[in-house]
Amino acid sequence: MGWGIAFFVNSVLLGIGLAMDAFSVSLANGLREPSMRRRKMAGIAGVFAGFQAAMPLIGWICVRTIAQKFHVFEKFIPWIALALLGFIGVSMLLGGIRGEKDDKDSAEPDNISETVRKTGLWALLVQGVATSIDALSVGFTIADYGLVQAVVCALIIAVLTFAICIAGLLLGRRIGTRIGGKAEILGGMILIAIGLEIFITHVF
Repeated sequence: MGWGIAFFVNSVLLGIGLAMDAFSVSLANGLREPSMRRRKMAGIAGVFAGFQAAMPLIGWICVRTIAQKFHVFEKFIPWIALALLGFIGVSMLLGGIRGEKDDKDSAEPDNISETVRKTGLWALLVQGVATSIDALSVGFTIADYGLVQAVVCALIIAVLTFAICIAGLLLGRRIGTRIGGKAEILGGMILIAIGLEIFITHVF
């Protein structure tokens, strides 16, 4: 494919499509941490953008080098995504339920900062892998791209993912401030739902 309008339209559509899972997870993170600062929001969006850009490039490299082995590995992608997102989602869900119980026993039930735990680096990296691992398959759709085109496509995906994740974090933060301790429960449910959606879409 050349450097025509079709290339950029395809790259934008790929970016928007791939960013939807990252948007949902960003929403969950915003719900979990309503007091999140802008610097951390940029960091979280940057991590998701980096993973979403890297995975298609890795897929592109695999298609160009070890296509047969990569095709065998592809069937494990939905199981990995389900396991990672399910683990984090259940942890958030249980943490939120415990927080709700503690609030009922506490003299300060409105203290959101104690109820909603912050998103740590490890959890963020796992989320990044889980939401982007299915983007490895994009390597097949851009297999006819040259190296420069593949890199430009990945950069477009990264920019769109960053913007969409910022929007998700802002929305989640606003909603989380209003619903208080229930935010972590809702966030956990969202992560579990995303994991199931990825699994069902790829397996059935």
